Amino acid sequence: MQVVRAIVGLWRWRHNPLRRGTDLAEAWVALAALILIVVAGPVVGIVAGSLSRDALYRSVDEQRSHRHRITATVVKKVAQPPLDTDPETATARDAHTRVMATWTAPDGSAHRDRVVAALESPHRGDTFRLWTDDHGNAVGRPLDRATAATHAVLAGFGASVALTGLVEGGRRVIVWRMVRRRYARWDRAWDIAGPDWGRTGTGS
Repeated sequence: MQVVRAIVGLWRWRHNPLRRGTDLAEAWVALAALILIVVAGPVVGIVAGSLSRDALYRSVDEQRSHRHRITATVVKKVAQPPLDTDPETATARDAHTRVMATWTAPDGSAHRDRVVAALESPHRGDTFRLWTDDHGNAVGRPLDRATAATHAVLAGFGASVALTGLVEGGRRVIVWRMVRRRYARWDRAWDIAGPDWGRTGTGS
C-alpha cells in the first residue's frame, strides 16, 4: 500500500540533510491515514454491521409475525409472460408457473388471484404453499436470520472499504496540494534567482 511505502521510505532517510519539511509533513499525513485505516476502518465496519444486523433482525421478526404460509388451490394455469433474454431471470421463471388460484387468508377471507406457484405442470385442484400477509394478499417469502446476517456482514465490510477509500483519497488530495505548493515555491525561487543564474563570480 502506498501509505505504508511512504512512511517506510521517509523513516529510512529521516536524518538525511536533504530531507525537506514537506517530506516530514507527508510522512505524518501518511501515518495518520494508516492509523485511521487500521483502527477506524474495522470499528466503522463493526458498528455499521451491528446496526444493519439489528435493523434486519427487526425486519425479520416483523415479517415473520405478519407473513403466513397457507395452502392455495390451482384453478387454472395462465399464460406465461414473454420470453426473457436474461438467463438468470429466465431460469428463475422456468422453475415456477403462473396460475389462477384460490386460498383462504389468515383472517378467514377468501381470495382468488394470479400468483406464481412452484409447480412444473399445474392442474386444476393441485395445491401449493403460498406466503400471504395478514389480509391474504400474496407476498414474498419472509427474510430469514441467516440471510439477514449475511447482508449485515456485507454492509459492515462495505462501510470499512468505503472509509479506507475515503481516507486514502483524502491523503492523496492533501499530498497533491503539498506538491503543488512546493512547485509554486520553486517557481518563485527560480524567478528570483533566474536572471542571475550562472553570472556569480563573473564580475558583471
